[in-house]
Amino acid sequence: MGVVVAVEGLDGAGKATLVAALADAARARGATVGAFAFPRYDADVHAALAGEALHGGHGDLRGSIHAMAVLFALDRAGAAVPLQAAREEHDLVLVDRYVASNAAYGAARCGEDVDGPFVAWVHALEIGRLGVPAPDAHVLVRVPGELAAQRVRDRAAADPTRAPDGYEADAALQARCAAVYDQLVERSWLAPWAVVGTDGDRASLTRTAESWVSDWLGTGSSGDIGPGSSVRSDTIET
Repeated sequence: MGVVVAVEGLDGAGKATLVAALADAARARGATVGAFAFPRYDADVHAALAGEALHGGHGDLRGSIHAMAVLFALDRAGAAVPLQAAREEHDLVLVDRYVASNAAYGAARCGEDVDGPFVAWVHALEIGRLGVPAPDAHVLVRVPGELAAQRVRDRAAADPTRAPDGYEADAALQARCAAVYDQLVERSWLAPWAVVGTDGDRASLTRTAESWVSDWLGTGSSGDIGPGSSVRSDTIET
């Protein structure tokens, strides 16, 4: 049975780069790796509807915090069987955005913190009712909100097909979401968390990825990643 690790963070934080580094570190050890990324805008109708709403489609759908969260949850529910199969087939399964994204963004939109009803509702909906497999560990890519926002703008300037959506363009929402993510880390919500930051160099990121993969796959000496683990890494970009 493999280990499922969810990589979380703000839009533009650099999650995809970290996922690639973790996959490289695992394969270098001879491990097999599976990968998922949510939302699956091109593969799931619920995610597609949510994506269209984020860009102004479907009337007032985007305005409903719970309706948007349900669409994102149904996207993950639709991937539950293949994700579980990947967990059984591979040593490490990396997920770019997962259940915690729904909790963080929805709570931020509601103006709640981690102890508010929205986070509990997401847990009951996704893990309890829809049967989305819980991850074994999380990594939060923590970056200042202004840096994440600049990366989103730079990405859109380089690729006109990646115009910022309604969440990405809302700087105040991103700041509130970052605060909720930090609370999820403190509470070890759903699974243990580790944190990677934005300073350092490429070699530091590689060492961090190698160390975490060693722990997750049971080949290291430092034990499980706990909620207090915080590793500063290089400036990573999507």
